[in-house]
Amino acid sequence: MFKKFLKLNILILVPALFAGIIFLCGFAKTVPYGVTVNGVPVGGKTYAQAAQAVRAEIVKGLDGKTLEIAGEKSVYEFSYPEISFKDDLRTELKSARRGSALNVRVSYYLCGLNEIARYICANESVPAVEPYAVFNKLGDPFTYVEGSDGRKADGEKLKADIINSLAGGFEKVTLSFDRVPRTKSMEEVRSQTCKLASFTTRFDGSNVNRSSNIRLAANYLSGTVLASGKTLSFNDIVGARVTSRGFLPAKIIENGEFTDGVGGGVCQVSTTLYNAALLSGLKIEEYHPHTLAVGYVPPSRDAMVSGDYYDLKICNTDDSPVYIRALTGKNSVTFEVYGKKGDAEYSLSSSVTENIEAEEEITRDPAKARVKKDGLKSEGYLTVTRGGYKKTVLLRKDKYLPVKGFKYEGEQTEPEPQPDGQPQNPTAEPQPSP
Repeated sequence: MFKKFLKLNILILVPALFAGIIFLCGFAKTVPYGVTVNGVPVGGKTYAQAAQAVRAEIVKGLDGKTLEIAGEKSVYEFSYPEISFKDDLRTELKSARRGSALNVRVSYYLCGLNEIARYICANESVPAVEPYAVFNKLGDPFTYVEGSDGRKADGEKLKADIINSLAGGFEKVTLSFDRVPRTKSMEEVRSQTCKLASFTTRFDGSNVNRSSNIRLAANYLSGTVLASGKTLSFNDIVGARVTSRGFLPAKIIENGEFTDGVGGGVCQVSTTLYNAALLSGLKIEEYHPHTLAVGYVPPSRDAMVSGDYYDLKICNTDDSPVYIRALTGKNSVTFEVYGKKGDAEYSLSSSVTENIEAEEEITRDPAKARVKKDGLKSEGYLTVTRGGYKKTVLLRKDKYLPVKGFKYEGEQTEPEPQPDGQPQNPTAEPQPSP
């Protein structure tokens, strides 16, 4: 079987080799005398020499010829050897007769046409810039940018124009574009940056430490953009309330008592944000009431934060972003919430359902004297108005502890004058300030 296969291959291979030898010998013959190709005399030359001479003249004719493509950003120029050529010289030489004046057809092409066209189009195309809003912490809430239409280079037309130019007189090619319009209008952008709600609480501006803590915490939160489906964590944004981060000692509530602690006043910031979020229709995922009632909001309207364990978390359940900024004045802090306006309006209310009477003891230590403060139980409500219909829902029920009073009874002495010239009142009620 192997011998038959070998014999068959030899029978096929020998005629093929013989034909190739004849072909090479034939091409090695000289061109008849008196023959010119495109005006180049090639008579008496071998076919290889003739082809080299004619093609050298074609390349020489390419010197100084440039294909220029004009885009919006750049001008692209191509010349030999990026521009090459094809000819029918082999066919013409085979048909040459003594004294023949032959003319070879030459066609020019750009090497890597498809890749070059793709590169130019990608470099020259400009995507549309959609109108957008820049959120500002100060001044106007938003700066609106109109955006611009884009352009897309026509790659197929570019390739056709290049081919036509090289087939003609290397005319300049100008890149054509299709307009890429913006898909969003400025009205749509503005509709997603409406003011949803704001809420303000007030504080004693003369209390320097507490005021500083309020401004610092509010500044951390201001400028927050809450994307659709995302949750804001007060503690994550504001961070630890420690002196190394600029927070100062001020009154806080601890174990049912008003006492000094670092970061006093931060709870007023979380409470203000809590109310603004509810009035904006945002979802409250976590909140905590104080153990004592505070004076800057009605009961069942507060939101205490402390350490890593007591947080305020707010979720954006809408399909567009929500923008939050804080504004602090001399004695007030305000949170504003912006976003896509829905079809509902929100309002908050609360009521005291029970009074918890505070105890009172007699003390002979004037420094310990203080007025008792009753505790209370309360409920908080959210009213939603949609299409002229109102629905009020119970948000929460809270219990605020009473503050035990100490009534001073003892020998009355004239109090020493204070630096401001006013006598000290040992029974003055501490102001709620967490």
